[in-house]
Amino acid sequence: MNECKRCARIIVLSSLFSTALSLQCGYPSTFVINQYATPSSIHSPQSSIHSPLQTHRHTTRARCVRLSSAKGDENEDDASKSKKKIGISKHIQSAIKKFKARPGTYLLIPVIAAFVGWFTNYLAVQMIFYPIEFRGIPIWRRDGEPLGLLGWQGIVPAKTYKMSETMVNMVTTQLLNVEEVFRRLDPDIVASTLGPEVPKLMESIGEELVPLSWTQKAGRALFFSLPGRTKAAMDSANHRFLHDFTVSMQDNIGTLLNIKNCVINQMLQDRALLGQLFRKCGQAELDFLTNSGLWFGFMLGIIQMIVALFWENPWALSIGGAIVGLATNWLALKWIFEPVNPTKIGPFILQGQFLRRQQEVAKEFSSFFANNVLTSEKLWDSILNDPSTKSSFGLLFTNHLKKFANVLSGGVGFLLPGGILTKASSSALEKLPNHLHVLHPYVDKALGLQFTLRTQMEKMTSAKFERVLHPIFEEDELTLIIAGGFLGFAAGLVQQGIETGAAAKWVSKCKLKIKKLVSRLFSSSTAATDQS
Repeated sequence: MNECKRCARIIVLSSLFSTALSLQCGYPSTFVINQYATPSSIHSPQSSIHSPLQTHRHTTRARCVRLSSAKGDENEDDASKSKKKIGISKHIQSAIKKFKARPGTYLLIPVIAAFVGWFTNYLAVQMIFYPIEFRGIPIWRRDGEPLGLLGWQGIVPAKTYKMSETMVNMVTTQLLNVEEVFRRLDPDIVASTLGPEVPKLMESIGEELVPLSWTQKAGRALFFSLPGRTKAAMDSANHRFLHDFTVSMQDNIGTLLNIKNCVINQMLQDRALLGQLFRKCGQAELDFLTNSGLWFGFMLGIIQMIVALFWENPWALSIGGAIVGLATNWLALKWIFEPVNPTKIGPFILQGQFLRRQQEVAKEFSSFFANNVLTSEKLWDSILNDPSTKSSFGLLFTNHLKKFANVLSGGVGFLLPGGILTKASSSALEKLPNHLHVLHPYVDKALGLQFTLRTQMEKMTSAKFERVLHPIFEEDELTLIIAGGFLGFAAGLVQQGIETGAAAKWVSKCKLKIKKLVSRLFSSSTAATDQS
C-alpha cells in the first residue's frame, strides 16, 4: 500500500516537472508521464486526471507560437519603419545638397513668388476699372463683356448698365423713398426762390414771339404804368402759379422723375463715374487685394521652394507659379467679403474686410451719390430730357402756365389767343433750364439725400450691405483668378528656365545673334564707305 502511494507521488511530481519543462522549452512532456504509466492506467477512468494537463500544454504551446509570430510581425514593421526613415533621411540630405549647391536660386523662389502675387493682384485691380474703352481688335465681342477675341475693356466700364441697374435698385428699394424725399420741399420757398426768374422767362419768351424792339419797349412801359394793386396781384398770381406747380410735381413725381434712368444715363455718358464711386467706397479693399498678394505669394513661395527641393521635376516651378497666381487672387477676394456675418472662432471674431467698414463706406457712398449723381441739377435735367418723363412734365407745365397766362392777361384787360399760348409754353420749356440755377442750392439742402442715404445704409444687414461692392468682383471673378494663374505660370516658367539653365542658353543665343547682326551691319556700312 505504501509502495502504491509512493508511485502515485512519483507520477504527480514527474507530470509537474514535465509541465514546467514544456513551458520553458515548448516541447511536449507526455513521454515523461507515459514512461511511468501502464497501459491499463492510461485507458482506465482514473487516467482522466492527466487530460487537463495535456490540454494546458497544447494551449501553452499555441500561445508561444502566436507570441513568436507576433514578435516576427513587429520585427518586420520595425524593419519597414527603419527603411522609411532611411529613405526620408536620404531625401532630406539630397534636398540639403541641392540647396547648398545653388542657395541663391532657391532663395529667389519665395521672392519671385511674392512679386508674382503682388503683380497679379495689382493687374487684377487694374483690369476691373481700365481701360474705359475697349482696347484691341474688335473682330468678335459680345455686348457688355470685357473680354473680346483680341482685346479687353475694364469690367466696370463694360458692365456699366448692369451694375448701375443693380445699384439703383438697391438705392430705391432699400435707401430712398422718392415720394417721401420730394415732400420735403416747401412749395412757398420754391415759389419765393424761383419767383424773380419768371418775369425774366416771360420777357425772353416775348422777345422770341415778338422780335421787334419797339413792341418790347411798349410792353415794359405798359407794365410799369400799371397801378400798384395790379402789380401786386400779378406778383401774387406768380407766387400761386409756382406754388401750385410745385405741389402738382410732388403729387406726380413718380411719372415726372425716373431715378433708374437718371442714374444709368449718367453712368453710360461717363463710364468712369461708376468706377470712381466703387474706388471711393472700396479703396481700402482694393489696396488690400493688391498688397495681400505680396505676403500671400511669399508664404506660398516658401512651399514652392520646398517642393522644388524634394521633387525632381523642372515643371514644379511653373506649376507652383500658376498655383501662387490662382491662390493669391482667390484668397484675397475671399478675405474681403467672407464671412458675411461676424463669426466667432475661439477668441477671434472673423468678418470680411469690407463688411467691417460699413459705417465708413456708408459715409463715402452717400457723399459721392448725393454730390455727384442725385444732385438737383441732375434731377432736373432728367425730368426735362428723359424721353420717359419729358412729355408728362411738358403737359403738367403747359397746363399751369396757361392758367397763369390767362390770369395775367385778364388782369390787364385782354386774353391771349390759344395759338400764342401754345407757342409760349413750348418756348418756356426750352428756356426753363436757364432759370433753374437759383433753385438748386435750396433743393439739394432740402432733400437731404446725403444724410438719408448714410443713415439707411448704416442700418442695412451685413448680407444686404455686401451687395454694395461685391458685384464688381463677382461679375468676372473667375476671369481675374484665371488671369492670375496664367501670369503666375509665366513667371514660374522664367524661374524654371533659370533653374535648368535654359534661360542662360537662350540669353547667350540672343547675344550671339545680336553680335552677328551688328557685325553684318558694320561690314555693310564699311563696304559702302569704301565704294564711295
